[in-house]
Amino acid sequence: MNYFSYFSEIEDTFIRRRGKHLMLSPIDWALIESWKERGIPLHVALRGIEHAFDSYEAKKHKRTIKTLLYCQEEVEAQYAEWLESRVGSHEEKTESDDDAKSPFPRARVIEHLERSLQELKTLSNQRELQQDELSENLARATKLLKEIADDYSSAAQPDTRKLEESLTGVERMLDDAMRPATDSDLQKQFETEIDSQIKPYKRHMDKAAFAQTRENLLRKSLREHFGVPRLSLFFL
Repeated sequence: MNYFSYFSEIEDTFIRRRGKHLMLSPIDWALIESWKERGIPLHVALRGIEHAFDSYEAKKHKRTIKTLLYCQEEVEAQYAEWLESRVGSHEEKTESDDDAKSPFPRARVIEHLERSLQELKTLSNQRELQQDELSENLARATKLLKEIADDYSSAAQPDTRKLEESLTGVERMLDDAMRPATDSDLQKQFETEIDSQIKPYKRHMDKAAFAQTRENLLRKSLREHFGVPRLSLFFL
């Protein structure tokens, strides 16, 4: 990972989750530098930031997060767990009984990650001349997924829950980039088709559930339009 990419990826993720552009403070930059110098992998730091925001938003605070320092404790916790997962990572690995019984067996997960990575690479190469936000984020997602896949494959104690959190963060980044890249008329077409599909169910759902269902269907339409693969382990 390029030295400057480490900083920019963390900054972009923080700004995207905060919802408003906010310049990082010198203290925030120093914090990122300390993470980099200590060898905290980028995907681990990003997972910590995403998790910190998810926890904060679940509590429905009225104020917004203004500094990256808020995420420090969660990043440290994620890093500690990552270090623990590396213990014995250079020893020969065999499939355990627990892994064989898991809904996400290691071999299938690795196969899924490799396939998803290849699909992202292909899509990124196809759009490299577009020079828009989606093209840029596809290239970023490809690099992140490569790091995530390598980390999972080499871990002595792989954690599929942590992996799913990392994959969700990459998917969220791509989802946010697809909408600006979509022609407004096409997006209206998708929205009209979706509203027609879910109209019969509207009176049976509360407002929040209906809005979330509509949003999920719109994202699904955009993914299919752009050919963006689902990374979640639930799409194994």
